[in-house]
Amino acid sequence: MNENPTDATKAGAPEPIAPPAQPPPDEPLLHGRLHMETHRESGVSMAEILSRRAFFQRLCIALSGVCAVILGVPLVGFVLYPLFRKTPEKWITLGKTGDFEVGKTVNVNFIDPSPLAWAGITARNAAWLRRETATEFIAFAVNCTHLGCPVRWMPDAELFMCPCHGGVYYKDGTVAAGPPPRPLIRYEVRVVNDEVQLKSQAIPITTTL
Repeated sequence: MNENPTDATKAGAPEPIAPPAQPPPDEPLLHGRLHMETHRESGVSMAEILSRRAFFQRLCIALSGVCAVILGVPLVGFVLYPLFRKTPEKWITLGKTGDFEVGKTVNVNFIDPSPLAWAGITARNAAWLRRETATEFIAFAVNCTHLGCPVRWMPDAELFMCPCHGGVYYKDGTVAAGPPPRPLIRYEVRVVNDEVQLKSQAIPITTTL
């Protein structure tokens, strides 16, 4: 049986290898090209596109700055206002003269006449009041001049003592021992229509170490 050499050659020859598939074009690059071609066809140059983009970026930054200023100014004012406001002074009635014994030192409580909105319980203030004579009164702030801790009156020793850091004051408010740098702060006291009145004032916050 005769074989066709052409058929044999076809049977033994390897199959043709298909060329490797080309990777798909980069989609962002293709999109950018199409975008450029679209704008080129519409007559808009790349310089105009970039200038518009820069304009909108600067506009967004400017608007963000304006919003930050609008929101920030009230917050800064809310925080700094208490530091610069002047605390009003007011005479506060503590009681009748007959409520206090001569020579006795007592703790009296009163409300700060100008408390801050967030003061809460801290708006309550106190002082040590002593009736020296029938018509003379003396009052001291309860805050130690060292770090502002409340002082206690020790009637047996006739001393004011700070239990926090060992500050000691004589009965007239002067420093006897310990770290306090200054005497106790004194309030003005007067008697009007048989009423004992104390003049409120801002008590400075001390941080002396």
